[in-house]
Formats: sequence, structure tokens, C-alpha cells
Amino acid sequence: MDKFFYYLVTLLESALSVVGIRATYEEPRYAVVERLDRGVELRAYEPRVAVETDAKGQQDGEAFGRLFRYITGANTGGDRIAMTTPVESGGRLIAMTVPVEQGAGGTMRFYLPKTVAEAGPPEPTEAGVRIVRIPAERLAVLRFSGSATAEARSRQAAILTQVLDAAGKRTEAPPFFMGYDPPFSVPFLRRNEVAARLAPS
Repeated sequence: MDKFFYYLVTLLESALSVVGIRATYEEPRYAVVERLDRGVELRAYEPRVAVETDAKGQQDGEAFGRLFRYITGANTGGDRIAMTTPVESGGRLIAMTVPVEQGAGGTMRFYLPKTVAEAGPPEPTEAGVRIVRIPAERLAVLRFSGSATAEARSRQAAILTQVLDAAGKRTEAPPFFMGYDPPFSVPFLRRNEVAARLAPS
């Protein structure tokens, strides 16, 4: 993919994401296995691979920058990122995926496309960035729209926790945030989620 086309695709995807169109992004694969009150979904996720770094919270621009630099070339292959698939060999392009996961434990993750994960992702060249392999797991997820302020995320996490408690579902760790849209997207069209990893049954 030449440089002009690369930037054109990136620009078009950014423009589409303003109005909540995110069909060009690859998501981790999952199946909804149960639906609970208040719109909470129990999802079974396939194994996946992510690049992650330590973060101070959702608005940590330095953490986001480290991950973004990885997908735009700060890796052993010098691979550039297109905001779409495909993955190409030799100066290959890695598609950016959604969601961006931000946990209370101080990490931020970008999930890598399935084809990159299967081929073996290039190693990061920047300190503090690492590849992580996540096994198959079940998450409890509550979707919401609007601005994902700390207050909004806390409020939704409380709802998620209440629903899981009422259903007798145990979690392994506190809820975390998954964002699917850039901050300049129209708020009521945004897809935000709070999620919690479920303890094995």
C-alpha cells in the first residue's frame, strides 16, 4: 500500500468514526452466551493478542502514544498501521482494532488483528510496551453511549457490579473500560463499555 493510499484510508476511517461508523475496524471475536438485567451481556471471547503499556487512566496520552507508536512502526518489523485490514508482508500493514481496553490496574491495551496474532506480532522497540497473550475467557459487559467521563464509567461499573451480584456471578477483578471511538466522535453515537472478567465457574 503506497503512502498516499495509506493516509487516505486513515483519513476516511477517522471521518466515519465521528458519526459512529466503525465497521472497518476488526474486533476480538466473541459470542454472547447469556443476557442479564439492565442490558448486561456475558460474552465468551476467543484467545487474543494485545500490545499493552502501563497507564495512569483513560486520558493518559503518553500511554496511548506508546501504543500508537508501536502500531505505526516502533516494532522490530518497522510495520506501519492502516486503520483497516489487510495485513501485508514486507513493510506490512497492521490493522488497528477496537476496543482500546483501559483497566483500573493501570494498563492500556490495543488488540492486534487475528492475522497478525497468528503470524506472530513484531516485538515492541520502545521501553514499557509489551505483547500479551490473553487466553479464552468470559467477560460481563455493559454497553453505554455518551462521553466516557470518569463519573460515567464509575456509574456504569456500579450498575454492572449490582447486576452481577444479583445474578450470583463472581468476578476476578474490578471492572475496566473498553472504548470503541475516538474522543471527537459524536457523544450519543459512541460505543463505550464497562466489563469485568468472570471467575471460572
